[in-house]
Amino acid sequence: MTNDALRELYIDELKDLYSAENQLVKALPKMAKAASSDELRAAFEEHLEQTKNQVQRLDQIFGMLEENGKGKKCVGMEGLIKEGAELMGEDYDDEVMDAGLIGAAQRVEHYEIAAYGTARSFAELLGEQEHVSLLQETLDEEKETDQKLTTLSEDINLEATGDEEGEDEESLELGEDAEAESGIRKSAQSGKRKLKRAS
Repeated sequence: MTNDALRELYIDELKDLYSAENQLVKALPKMAKAASSDELRAAFEEHLEQTKNQVQRLDQIFGMLEENGKGKKCVGMEGLIKEGAELMGEDYDDEVMDAGLIGAAQRVEHYEIAAYGTARSFAELLGEQEHVSLLQETLDEEKETDQKLTTLSEDINLEATGDEEGEDEESLELGEDAEAESGIRKSAQSGKRKLKRAS
């Protein structure tokens, strides 16, 4: 593959990412609105601001290349966002909806991680070191967001199973049993004292 052909492929990859990010800028506010968890909503809102900055980085790269980022639609991101929209149309309980939103968001993150990793590799091969730094910055943010979502999912997925409530009920029952047992012991001790006094 010649450098010219690789550069053409690289620009095509960047245009795909530019479309993907701009689609995501429109989708993230809807995902934030659908989230019932305050932490998840805040994560989506934070990533929206990051995504806007990521679009600006791509604009910088296109400026250096003297290319226009528009003109291509990322069908991969379009499909992922469509799946997310279908999920939001379902009548799930809040916790289950949040668990589904995290899954949808992580599919998006993994798609972007793969795409930015590819673009950064092409930039390295083409000797575009300024591009490499900008793309790496975005790649790091995508990985960090994915990790945050994984951490959030640990609690949210547990809530979605209803196990947390079950544990509370079980603890309550155990507490009631212990209290009843303690009452029986106190009654027995009181009875013994009365017998001693009587004798």
